[in-house]
Amino acid sequence: MLPKGIAIMKQETSLGRWYQRYIGKWIPMYGLLPLIGCCLFNSMIYTGTQLTLKNAYHYDLTSALDRKIPFVPEWVLIYVLSFAFWALSYIVIAREGKEKWYRFAAADMMSRLFCMVFFVFWPTTNIRPQVVGDGFIAWLMRLIYALDAPTNLFPSIHCLVSWFCFIGVRRSKKLPAWYKAFTLIFALLICASTQFTKQHYLVDIPGGILIAELCWFISNHTKCDQIIRRFFEAVGKRLFGVCYYDE
Repeated sequence: MLPKGIAIMKQETSLGRWYQRYIGKWIPMYGLLPLIGCCLFNSMIYTGTQLTLKNAYHYDLTSALDRKIPFVPEWVLIYVLSFAFWALSYIVIAREGKEKWYRFAAADMMSRLFCMVFFVFWPTTNIRPQVVGDGFIAWLMRLIYALDAPTNLFPSIHCLVSWFCFIGVRRSKKLPAWYKAFTLIFALLICASTQFTKQHYLVDIPGGILIAELCWFISNHTKCDQIIRRFFEAVGKRLFGVCYYDE
């Protein structure tokens, strides 16, 4: 008999059986909760700081070089496609293996803490151009402007997450070279889209990339990933059952 208070977790759950049957072949069971956690943590940091600091003074870091970059609203297509690119890339990275995935998720969450420091102590904004026209591109550009306030610009989370997508695959032994090249090229296109849509300054690009690289380095040279691993695995085993979750 197990000591009092020790839960029996070596049993399968109906959720675990369902997940293994319908979703497990696409997203590993250990990958789901950290993936959800990364999305929620990003939203909490980004939206939370926007709401908290909406009345704070915001700095405009627009440089002379920024003013020379033309506004090309067609780049909003790349900007919007970034969300699908991120989702696909993070799922691909989760399939690289449990050890790498937890280090990656830890670096991703850590990067948002760095972003939060800048968002809180150095809030930024810019002046957006007027969007003219009635076509689909103009409508989509206005929609992005309406949904995303011109704040929390430095560092660019768009650039940061896109670069993380490349970090997660660049040394993969499972993925072909063409996919790694595609990931790098599309990440750079997303960075460019932040400029041509006037969503960010030039300095926001290296800011996002450097924070991504720094957090990946820290995650690979410390045991910080163990913190989130213990949490997500404890929850995961109760939801899905040890017999599935430990596979």
